[in-house]
Amino acid sequence: MTLSRRQFIGTATATFATPALIGRAIAATGGRDLPIPDVLDLRGGGGAPTLDAMAARTKILEGAESVTVGYGQGFLGPVIRMNRGETARLNLGNRIKEPVTVHWHGMHIDGAQDGGPHSPVDTGGVLEAALDIDQPAATLWYHSHIHQRTGIQVYYGLAGMLIIDDPDAPDSGLPQTYGVDDIPLVVQDRVFDRGGQMLYAPQGPTRMMGYRGSEILVNGAIRPKASVPAGMVRLRILNGSNARIYHFGFEDGRRFYQVASDGGLLPMPVAMNALTLAPAERVEIVVDFSAGATRLLSAPDSNMGMMGGGMMGGMMRGASPKAVADGGLFEVMSFAIDNSRTAAVTTLAKTLAGAPTPVFGEPVRRRRFALNMGMGMGMMRGGGSMAINGDSMDMAVINQELRLGEAEIWEVSADMMAHPFHVHGTSFQVLSRNGRKVDYASTGLKDVVLVDGTAELLVQVNRKADANQPFMFHCHILEHEDLGMMGQFTVA
Repeated sequence: MTLSRRQFIGTATATFATPALIGRAIAATGGRDLPIPDVLDLRGGGGAPTLDAMAARTKILEGAESVTVGYGQGFLGPVIRMNRGETARLNLGNRIKEPVTVHWHGMHIDGAQDGGPHSPVDTGGVLEAALDIDQPAATLWYHSHIHQRTGIQVYYGLAGMLIIDDPDAPDSGLPQTYGVDDIPLVVQDRVFDRGGQMLYAPQGPTRMMGYRGSEILVNGAIRPKASVPAGMVRLRILNGSNARIYHFGFEDGRRFYQVASDGGLLPMPVAMNALTLAPAERVEIVVDFSAGATRLLSAPDSNMGMMGGGMMGGMMRGASPKAVADGGLFEVMSFAIDNSRTAAVTTLAKTLAGAPTPVFGEPVRRRRFALNMGMGMGMMRGGGSMAINGDSMDMAVINQELRLGEAEIWEVSADMMAHPFHVHGTSFQVLSRNGRKVDYASTGLKDVVLVDGTAELLVQVNRKADANQPFMFHCHILEHEDLGMMGQFTVA
């Protein structure tokens, strides 16, 4: 899909090239200080601030400014903080040249509040949002969710992190000084042309397998450097990429601890030295930097299914980050020790106080969801479509009808490649993958699951959604979603 910049800010039409062929962008210099997003604090009630979708020219590469969009700023949005037990209020405005939405990804709210494709904010319009918060503390996010335009709008910057706090929960003992030892990381990959302009031009193979970039951005900066205290630091990581799956690990192989998943804290810290994160997934990890400086790396994304090898596999992968180690490992960001900062936490508790305890009823039915990829030259030329259970997304069709508060088992199967499957309006428990039981203590509550084969989910939705404002279920490879791998459900 080729974007005219006039659609955003009225400048000259952009020129795009196929990402697999353009090579690396000029002046893609990393190492600047990690930007720490501003906080839009909605805790404690009060007035309703305005958050506008807006366009800008943003300096991401040295010596160039790129057309971008963001919420309340030129690229991405602030970290929004809300309290459990309160109603968060804000006004959502639109100052760009096409409709947008704000989908509250991971929030347990009614369909009318969810911000899906049935809730567009037209150019010049304002939507008054009142979000009733009643779920455990967690790291979530928000992004635009316009039907068939989600990929391009998120890519150019309509996304941001959201943190729910629970003032009544017991102290987990985790680091919590924002920007010092509790750091948000929005990780994305992007393609730039030779003039430093951000490109979104999925064509042929990159429509089929999802659009990937050659440069890694964290909080909007190319491979930045974070200054951290020499102690325990909490990293809240969001995979905000359209399609790339990351396989994170530290350059020196140091161990770290996962303490939270999409839906909140895990029952206890889980030790690991590698972590896979699919698009839209979030994770909180605690890293001990008393061992010194290091770099966060990722292995390449091999999610190409049967197309993964040879020249065709290279075309499917599209643009790739520059390798810095054997096996195609590439740099995400680096960490430096700042001895002027003090780590408040020196040891982790064996269990995490305040972790949610799943409360699901006995499942009363089973539903099956097959994620279908269209193939052949029609898809390569952009004329094909993707589907779930054989049906492509239709805004006028309700695909499933759920009963409020009834537990169900959803069996999800992936076609051709792995797909990150997302359900709106709730968090679910992953029961099994490819017939093997999944330990809840190692995964926690989820709203996105990477399905590579089959997965069984225990789903229970406790918020209502009608046919005018239904919930969505879809693949979170955004090109797949835009091409029709999405469905709608009501809850009554």
